[in-house]
Amino acid sequence: MTNHSRLSQIIEEKRDKLIEVSNQIWQYAETGFEEFKSAELLCQTLTEEGFEVEKGVANIETAFIGSFGSGKPVIAFLGEFDALTGLSQNGGIAQPNPQQVGGNGHGCGHNLLGTGSLAAAIAIRDYMQENNIKGTIRYYGCPGEEIGGGKTFMAREGIFNDVDIALSWHPGTTNNIMSVATLACYEVYFKFKGKSAHAAASPHLGRSALDAVELMNIGVNYLREHIIPEARVHYAITNTGGSSPNVVQAEAEVLYFVRAPRVSQTEDIYQRICDIARGAALMTGTKVDIDLASALSNVIPNTTLEQVMYENFVKLGTPSYTDTELHFAEAIRETLSEEEKKVDVQRNHKLAGKAIADVIDPFMPDAFMAGSTDVGDVSWIIPTAQCMTACEPLGTPLHTWQIVATGTTSLAHKGMLHAGKIMAATALDVLQQPELIEKAKTELIDRRAGEVYTCPLPADVKQYKVRS
Repeated sequence: MTNHSRLSQIIEEKRDKLIEVSNQIWQYAETGFEEFKSAELLCQTLTEEGFEVEKGVANIETAFIGSFGSGKPVIAFLGEFDALTGLSQNGGIAQPNPQQVGGNGHGCGHNLLGTGSLAAAIAIRDYMQENNIKGTIRYYGCPGEEIGGGKTFMAREGIFNDVDIALSWHPGTTNNIMSVATLACYEVYFKFKGKSAHAAASPHLGRSALDAVELMNIGVNYLREHIIPEARVHYAITNTGGSSPNVVQAEAEVLYFVRAPRVSQTEDIYQRICDIARGAALMTGTKVDIDLASALSNVIPNTTLEQVMYENFVKLGTPSYTDTELHFAEAIRETLSEEEKKVDVQRNHKLAGKAIADVIDPFMPDAFMAGSTDVGDVSWIIPTAQCMTACEPLGTPLHTWQIVATGTTSLAHKGMLHAGKIMAATALDVLQQPELIEKAKTELIDRRAGEVYTCPLPADVKQYKVRS
């Protein structure tokens, strides 16, 4: 039996248990830093599988580490399990049908992500025991990827410092190696405080915090012309000050995401936005409190590890799909726009006419994605590689009800388990060829180009603040 066959066999033998874990996390649908049930379920499963579990790492209640083995090398599997607000949806139904109106939903597939990484950790653990292979395997339970950047807090506390390589993945619509540079991101609250008054009888006595928010947003919109084109700035008004128009709003708050290719560039744009906020406060006679709630570094790809992962992906191939799975995928695709349906086909013409990706995209190193992830902070510290497997019908956008609906189906489960096999096989190659680690570390140093990792979070930000 080949290495790939044995690793795949281990995961298939635990298929039912892993699927149950994923479905339960999907059902919990807990948002960042509030994933108490999800984290406990993963910790319980790790304990049952013989891992030593440390809870509450980095002073975050829902962050944890499951460890097996001892000594070098230390290989980390990164797991996420947070959901998104407003995306509640019943599973396996190809039409909008929320379980709870306004409730949470796993619109990014992190129920699959956390469980797929768990599958990899369990498989390589079993293989190491069977073949007397030395080393340490760790599963990192990382909360709050969507908002808050749990890995950044963990990185600041040195949680990853003794790790040799990190492996992760993400559910998607295609099969590929995620050799992508991402944007660094600051998550910032601007809270304005004014003075309430009767909006008709005595408006001159009031100072509108909502006016300040609106003026700030206008100012930032004008700023967009004068920042680098790769940058992204977007916002959500998280507190309008109330629902009565006959009251001058004494409080209002807006949350900004500020993104750029490097932390230093993000910092520069952030400072300019802070000046705009202060200007808006000055114009309205209000005061503003600026709260940098979280910050993420950009991802540094690592071609050395990615090529190893790609070779294992090719050897393992892709799953096959039943007629039922194909019919469901077609039904989901019927809910997409024509533009959405074309996205994946434009990248890989071999997908034309298909509902589910059944081919592996060519390996394209050093691509770019205009998004952000706290995996970036890990990638600055240790060589990191990620893959994507098809867990969704082609063209399905992330952060949508369609992703939630697919998250409990056998289509999604196949992609999840396949990702576990790919990561486990990659870890085995690294364990058996330690020279790969040194090569990957050398590449990381070269890509940092003289920079060292500096956590973008100020020291006084002790933990991300969950906002209701």
